[in-house]
Amino acid sequence: MKAVTGGDPRQLFGKVPFSRLLQMRRDFSEGGRARLRIDAREELGNVIGAVHGGVLVTLMDVAMASAAVSSVDFQRTAVTLNLSTSFLEPGRGTLTCDSELVRSDDQVAWCQAVVSDAEGRVVARGQGSFRYLPLPS
Repeated sequence: MKAVTGGDPRQLFGKVPFSRLLQMRRDFSEGGRARLRIDAREELGNVIGAVHGGVLVTLMDVAMASAAVSSVDFQRTAVTLNLSTSFLEPGRGTLTCDSELVRSDDQVAWCQAVVSDAEGRVVARGQGSFRYLPLPS
């Protein structure tokens, strides 16, 4: 595998193969906050006909990292140190993840996220910590 590099660091999200595979969309990422969306599709489903929990965790992971890097004006990247997730409802339809930076220092960002469905039901909540790293060259 190769690192995702080049161009405007704000646009690297759209170049990440895994995010493209899941068809994640970023509404915004700025000032320590981010919103991402994903639509339920058959290939993302679980045995009960909802979006697989692993997809929800990935959505929250990417949204929280996006919030973290937005707080440093995309001059660094962030990799996950840990994640904690609570699943509250089956995720169906379009799912929206809102995330925010809670606090950070020079090396680590602590974030939280909430995934909601189109009716506003909270599907999952998460929190995580992320290590800031230089952008790959």
